[in-house]
Amino acid sequence: MAALTTLLPVFFMLALGSAARTFGWVTPEQKSGANTVLFGVLFPLLIFKLMSSAEIGMDVLPIIGYVFVMYVLALLVVGPLTARLTGLEQAHFSKYLLSTNEGGNVALPLYLSIVGASSNTVIFDVAGTVTCFVVIPIMVAREVARDTGTSELFRSIVTNPFIIAMAAGIIVNLTGLQGMIVASPVGEAWTSTLSMATSPIVALILFILGYDLTVDRDTIVPILRLGAVRLAWYTLTILGFFVLFRSRMADREFLMAVLIYFMCPTGFGMAPLLHPLYRDDREAGFTSAFMSMYIVVTLIAYTLVVLLLA
Repeated sequence: MAALTTLLPVFFMLALGSAARTFGWVTPEQKSGANTVLFGVLFPLLIFKLMSSAEIGMDVLPIIGYVFVMYVLALLVVGPLTARLTGLEQAHFSKYLLSTNEGGNVALPLYLSIVGASSNTVIFDVAGTVTCFVVIPIMVAREVARDTGTSELFRSIVTNPFIIAMAAGIIVNLTGLQGMIVASPVGEAWTSTLSMATSPIVALILFILGYDLTVDRDTIVPILRLGAVRLAWYTLTILGFFVLFRSRMADREFLMAVLIYFMCPTGFGMAPLLHPLYRDDREAGFTSAFMSMYIVVTLIAYTLVVLLLA
């Protein structure tokens, strides 16, 4: 029942987006406008909110560092090496789908349904946030501006709204300004404003994923192969936890967090980041289908954890 409570809203928004395209409720131009609002305005606010309020203890830095390294290796090594297997036609964007996991909207609620209260998966999300909102925007900017000069490339990176939001959030966090604002008389208004501005983001991402969702005979095999590569890589990541963090993995709650988190789909926030790389709507549909279908892996992993460890 907990899995249904977590995943039904996800599938509902995917289905609603798909229905909006099928029945013509939303035109492609209108969807593109919604994507522009999401990509250029709302999502940077979410990045700022996450980074300004993040609490990172020194004891978890090795874990964050390990997860970050595995994400970057997925982007720079695993993706390019397996491109021929997963499909050269999608190679310019499919490597990004091997990196990050959807923590806040899938892993966290599923995990909390078992343990009640814990911040274990949030540790992994720090590495995912840095990868998704710093590393990947820079890589995408370089891809898009491949034929431009160095100064133009630098300008496109430093003016990227994701990079600006990340930098501003870190500055506000490290200077203590975030804490001062929250503790001030306007603290509640500040928190409420950010919450209102960021609350529609996940629903809008899922709606757009559903709108773009198309699976045909030409894409199903590359999707399954890419899924197999992703599954193998995060199985290796989990095994790495047993080697590097053996004492922590002896804790049943931490073990369950690792197993559930790294069996989750690509972070939903990846979807708007990749739009500059798409050459047509089929490529956006490939991303949507891949993220949606990978939830099957998550459900299997969650079920096994509940049956064997909970």
